[in-house]
Amino acid sequence: MTTASARRNTTAPARTWWWGFVPFAALSVVHVAARLVEAEEVAAPTKLVLMPLLAAAAVWVFRRKTWTAPGILLLAALFFSWIGDGAGAFFPQAPELPIMLGAFGIAHLCYIWLLWKYAAPGPFPRWALVFPVWWVLMLVTLWPSLGGLAIAVALYGIVLGGTAATAARCNPVIAAGGVLFLASDTVLAFRIFMPEVMPGWTSALVMLTYCAGQGLIAAGFLRGRSPRDQ
Repeated sequence: MTTASARRNTTAPARTWWWGFVPFAALSVVHVAARLVEAEEVAAPTKLVLMPLLAAAAVWVFRRKTWTAPGILLLAALFFSWIGDGAGAFFPQAPELPIMLGAFGIAHLCYIWLLWKYAAPGPFPRWALVFPVWWVLMLVTLWPSLGGLAIAVALYGIVLGGTAATAARCNPVIAAGGVLFLASDTVLAFRIFMPEVMPGWTSALVMLTYCAGQGLIAAGFLRGRSPRDQ
């Protein structure tokens, strides 16, 4: 084998690591567009395929590696996100919101563990101080509307903000993903608890920021684990 061919064999996987994200990105566009035009017959089923496609992108990157804790944690975060996405469909006889909060809460704990331990984070940037301020302001604003879910929402806000803060310590792609994920759930919280102040197009905004946030966290993490970097 020549030096040139050896170099091609080494760098080719690094150039193709992102291919696995193409189906997820394409379906995200379809889903958000369906939300925007209120085509529920398209939006409902496509929502349940988003996280499996993002998990498939992770499998694509890890396809030539031994599965260890980082890959398993990422898939766990995506799995519980999928359960949260489909809470109403998967558990039609149960109250949807508590299941959704619980599933996404576990997903955020997986993300915090993943990013804290395996994403080579640096120190917290000063701008991350915005996250505890966000948590306080959200609770003050929403508290009168939360009812019996007040404690659950407060706890969920801690892990949601924890994911965003932990992501802020990582590379800029992951950090952007954490902010977008937090933005998505912030808009969703107002849609659930203060729907009278939210216009209809914010349904599409929730999913746009959600898909972008999840995708950027996964891509930012997986890019650092592509074959070129091993």
